[in-house]
Amino acid sequence: MSTLSVIIPTYNEIDYIEDAVKSVDFADEIIVIDSFSKDGTKEKAISLGCKVLERKFDNFSSQKNHAIASANGDWILFLDADERVTQKLKFEILSAIRNEKHSGYKICFPHFYMNRFLYHKVDKVVRLVKNKNINFTGDVHEKLHVEGSIGTLKNFMIHYTYKGLFHLLQKKDSYAWFQANTSIQKEKKATYFHLFFKPFYRFFSSYILKRGFMDGVPGLALASVNAYGVFSRYAKMILIQKGLK
Repeated sequence: MSTLSVIIPTYNEIDYIEDAVKSVDFADEIIVIDSFSKDGTKEKAISLGCKVLERKFDNFSSQKNHAIASANGDWILFLDADERVTQKLKFEILSAIRNEKHSGYKICFPHFYMNRFLYHKVDKVVRLVKNKNINFTGDVHEKLHVEGSIGTLKNFMIHYTYKGLFHLLQKKDSYAWFQANTSIQKEKKATYFHLFFKPFYRFFSSYILKRGFMDGVPGLALASVNAYGVFSRYAKMILIQKGLK
């Protein structure tokens, strides 16, 4: 029978890690790759029976690739600390790894914002894969490379995306600096065209093309904050280019 490893990257996730681990207690092993948390995340994960690896954070791909090298399962499920596997998804995952119809599977993630799930703001991400010749590339929005066909599971993953408006804005601003510095290192240029057009398109894509308007006020708020995140990234790139940061 195929075995399953779960990999959970963490940094200061003491409020989330226990529920995340308990939601995947059907796995054969759970690996927590921790970036030297200061809030007891590591100790909590150990007490829950996880295998804990510590590594200084440089980028998301490197963290996960490091954990992949220690995974013993035939399949790997990648889980964030603020995500939960439901009972329905659990049985679908077990069926998928037993039947092996595909080499990997996308899982659907409705965003959780303003105390509700936004079912018209759904991401589909490859998270369940055979543990064979897989690796991540990319610094922030990392991409998982898999050999073979990719299917899509029907059941949703619960994802407590944002802890509140302040947390969301803080997260967007932090990512913006990281993305801006990475883009400059790759010798990419930002112009005032990017500064004004790119945020507008992100709002249009989130609110109109992806039907965020059907999620009411939370859909409008999330589309607006997403547009702000894009604006912030290009503004920071321009500041770096001008030597102001």
